[in-house]
Amino acid sequence: MIHRTQVGIIGAGPAGMLLAVLLRRAGVDCVVLEWRDREYVANRARGATVEHRVVEMLRRYGLAGNLLGRGAVENAVEFRLGGRRYPVHYEPLAAGRSHYIYPQQFLVRDLVDAFLAAGGDLRFETAATAVDDLAGQPLIRLADGSELRCEVVAGCDGEYGVARGAIPASALHCTDYQYGYAWLSVLADAPPSNDCVINALHESGACVHVRRTPTVSRFYLQCGQADTRADWPDERIWKEIGIRLALDEPWTLHTGPITATGTVRMRSLVCDPMRYGSLFLVGDAAHIVPPVGGKGFNLALADAEELALGLIDRFTTGDHGRADAYSDTRLARIWRAQEFVHWMMDLVNTPGYGTATAPFLHRVQAARLARLMDSPEYLAAFLTDYVGW
Repeated sequence: MIHRTQVGIIGAGPAGMLLAVLLRRAGVDCVVLEWRDREYVANRARGATVEHRVVEMLRRYGLAGNLLGRGAVENAVEFRLGGRRYPVHYEPLAAGRSHYIYPQQFLVRDLVDAFLAAGGDLRFETAATAVDDLAGQPLIRLADGSELRCEVVAGCDGEYGVARGAIPASALHCTDYQYGYAWLSVLADAPPSNDCVINALHESGACVHVRRTPTVSRFYLQCGQADTRADWPDERIWKEIGIRLALDEPWTLHTGPITATGTVRMRSLVCDPMRYGSLFLVGDAAHIVPPVGGKGFNLALADAEELALGLIDRFTTGDHGRADAYSDTRLARIWRAQEFVHWMMDLVNTPGYGTATAPFLHRVQAARLARLMDSPEYLAAFLTDYVGW
């Protein structure tokens, strides 16, 4: 059986759902395909740091109500080195701009609810297996044997989804960069131990502490690329967190049951172009950034808005200009984010991790932090990209 729609959206993550909501509101017909079930999608824990620009974008569309009501405002970031705190307060340089902490899965729930309330067509447990006919009107083939004929396909299904794989290798140039270490990601039922993100610089490796909710915290520990969970029993995790976050002043690290762990292979990737024929790549399907600074979640949402505006022009006025410029428009911003993340990776993580050069590079790292704290101009440039405006 062949179904038809104007825009077929593969993936019900934040990018796919924001795109769907904006298209639906503008009267553009779309269908969202998601191979996971609704419960999984609603509870899939990912990032939580929402940039100022994204908060304002969601506010413009009336989609920020729960974020503004339930999210935590963050007006500072803290660095730690050698037992000392180095707080960076956004004011006065940020002129009222701030981050919000609002877990990605909460925003996805909000967007799913908004889409379904508007009568949107969202099909959970519906796996796309292939995308064909990209030179004309594409056809999404589904695991149940049915097909969805579209005018446009939006690939919001991540790095390993079918969308990117449908583009001929000769037509897509993917550039990547592998860092020489990994991060152990730890989610714990532990109240936050600070009221803002902590980035600890330590000769043993970085430790990042991020609050998720009033009762849940996320930690990242720099570790070896070959490390596995077996190398990091719970006792070692909490011991190492305590060492890397330690202060020469009273401070309490809140601990609790570790509910999830994972090894993040620290890498960056950009695919160019982000469009092939009638297929557009969105979010992780087109680009990957390491989690430092929380940029991946925000870049994906910005992709979704830009594509939505271009497709709305195309389907409501016949103007293809903005959609045709989508890839160039977004890649300019994505590369700026990649540059910032690469810079911040060297600020936070111990360079030369596990090698003889680490002691020298750690001193360079400390000098970089000192420059950030001593120069208002340098700090203002940092905040522009970190807070996002």
